[in-house]
Amino acid sequence: MSTLTYPETGATRRTPLPAGYHHLRHRTVVGTGRAAFEAAGAAVTTWRLHRTSGARVRADAARAEPGAAVEVSIGAGPLRVSAPCVVVWTAYEKDRTGFAYGTTPGHPECGEESFVVELADDGTVWFTVTAFSRPAAWYARLAGPLVPVCQHAYARHLGRTLRRIATGASSRR
Repeated sequence: MSTLTYPETGATRRTPLPAGYHHLRHRTVVGTGRAAFEAAGAAVTTWRLHRTSGARVRADAARAEPGAAVEVSIGAGPLRVSAPCVVVWTAYEKDRTGFAYGTTPGHPECGEESFVVELADDGTVWFTVTAFSRPAAWYARLAGPLVPVCQHAYARHLGRTLRRIATGASSRR
């Protein structure tokens, strides 16, 4: 993982997040029950969530595993922005599933982002996006304060998309 563009590898697993970056934490309910948890966890770790949300994903692994290379891109034609990353940690636990990826050269930002699904004791399924980042590319620096606003909007979009996936799965059972 020496190709990462930041030194705080794995920092999305703990608090506080590293200083010197924009921080993002977005947590939302995506369903209830074990079936919704399993569907949401599978969608997150197999890239289905990102693909269903409208992003293009190229990964060298079928599911998130440490060291897997992933490139997420959005937009079209010359306005397509690609974001190469490497998975830095995963969680495949009884009531917690997810992963984090870190930025590699060519990513417009520098930092790390995690996507975690948790099944609470009361049966609520939570989805949390946690990130720390700062601009790396000239166009990300030029966009300035719009970048964190766009990141938060994308996190909310992911939450809504995952809710559709999770509630669709739990209603079929």
